Amino acid sequence: MAHPQMFEDDDPLLQRFRTIALTLPEAAEKISHGRPTFFTKKTFAIFGGTLKIGPKEMEQRPHAMIIKPDPLDAEVLLERPGSFVPMYLGPSGWVGLEFADLDDGEIRELLVDSHRNTASARLIKALDAHK
Repeated sequence: MAHPQMFEDDDPLLQRFRTIALTLPEAAEKISHGRPTFFTKKTFAIFGGTLKIGPKEMEQRPHAMIIKPDPLDAEVLLERPGSFVPMYLGPSGWVGLEFADLDDGEIRELLVDSHRNTASARLIKALDAHK
């Protein structure tokens, strides 16, 4: 059973996110579980997420970015206002951040780090050359 689409394609925040994410080496976009998902061989970012707030209770975070930071960075990121442990992915070290208040430089830095943490050695080399 396919997941329902959980975003508006003309959302200006998605357009901003997409523009930055797709500048990274070999980045592509697909829809996975109803959300725009950015990947190379592996997923490195998702637009939108879900926070589990209790048994059978969830809160949608449609303007969040879900990323895979270094474990030490994850601890620091989770101290920021608007951060959360995303449902399903959180136990694997993924972090959710509301990005409406982030500037493009911060978004890019977070996406680059997540790309690096999920990429092959060849893509990391391309990422370093891309700076």
